[in-house]
Amino acid sequence: MSTDATPSNIRTQASTRSRSAAISHLRLSAYDPEQTSAQHQAELFYLQKQIQAQTPMVVILEDGEQIEGCIEWYDRNALKLRGRQKTLIYKSAIKYMYKVGDAGRQGLRD
Repeated sequence: MSTDATPSNIRTQASTRSRSAAISHLRLSAYDPEQTSAQHQAELFYLQKQIQAQTPMVVILEDGEQIEGCIEWYDRNALKLRGRQKTLIYKSAIKYMYKVGDAGRQGLRD
């Protein structure tokens, strides 16, 4: 089954993103020329803030794997996480991410 950009799919994706944002998750996107400037700037601001504060993060990959660490740097397509080991992660492989302490307080549900 292929994913297409019909209005109904776009609304579903938008509502999924707003639910994720409501529980302090960040869903990263690989560089998309159609992404609005405001969305792109918000993503850059969030990542820069986490780098400066050295905030411990949990990154959930599309396959369900969880990786913990602090974001060391990022670019259009990837970010580097420093944890038990240094890991380069493509943004397209990230399902969502959150701060380490947020999972217990928010009561995460899928």
